[in-house]
Amino acid sequence: MRLAQLLFTLCLTCVAGAAMAQSETRRASHCLAIADATPGAAYIHKASWTEPVPEFSVRLHYVAHATFLLQTPGGLNVATDFTGFLGNTQMIPDVVTMNHAHETHWTAYPDPAIKHVLPGWGPFGEGIEHHLDLGEMLVRNVSTDIRSRMGGTEENGNSIFIFEVEGLCIGHLGHLHHEPNEQQYAAIGRLDVVMVPVDGGYTLPREVMVRIVERLKSSVVIPMHWFSGFALDAFLEQVQDSFIIDRRDSAFLELSLRDLPSRPTVVVLQPQWLRDAQDP
Repeated sequence: MRLAQLLFTLCLTCVAGAAMAQSETRRASHCLAIADATPGAAYIHKASWTEPVPEFSVRLHYVAHATFLLQTPGGLNVATDFTGFLGNTQMIPDVVTMNHAHETHWTAYPDPAIKHVLPGWGPFGEGIEHHLDLGEMLVRNVSTDIRSRMGGTEENGNSIFIFEVEGLCIGHLGHLHHEPNEQQYAAIGRLDVVMVPVDGGYTLPREVMVRIVERLKSSVVIPMHWFSGFALDAFLEQVQDSFIIDRRDSAFLELSLRDLPSRPTVVVLQPQWLRDAQDP
């Protein structure tokens, strides 16, 4: 009798365990997985910049030139090298960063509603230091020099901005005019993702920029500041032996720490102005 009861209890336990396993389904990830990306493969992008960011992820939307929109699961919106215009949108960023090598990287009249406006320069030659802790994101900078309009050098006139969020370290090189020195490399640290100007001359000669990205060893490199397909293709040709090349038709990329590629990858995004979702 006791054996029969024991067997009956064991059966109930097995049935309950099976039911629980079916009910605890794995949470679906909406990140664009680039770890298994195949160059030339087609991607279907169902999300847009107006939708919530998946948990543990960061969305990077290439807006134009050197401007990116970084978005977090908590709803933070951060615009890099902000010119005052992001597109046909009512959205006001929480944070904007700017560099002033050229007017295509900053504005003298940011919207007063923007909570945090972070210029990448201070008084001439002195630079500036940012360490903005927003809880969900830490924004900091590393100062570098730029060529001045009179042909000289403005020391500390540019900033490499770094965004630490969701376990990722994301860097934006700004309008970089020289290779970082050892102290600057150390201050930058290990970047998981880096946005890199690849124009080949307005910022740095192409071979120098290639040396920088190879030194940084970032998992994901996103080209920016390219004025033509020629400049972009020339950069890709020079890094193709060290990086996987992943060309995309989309303007944005969603990344989480678990989605970083096993091999360093250059992800080419297509710039697109922001546009608010239209009512059906």
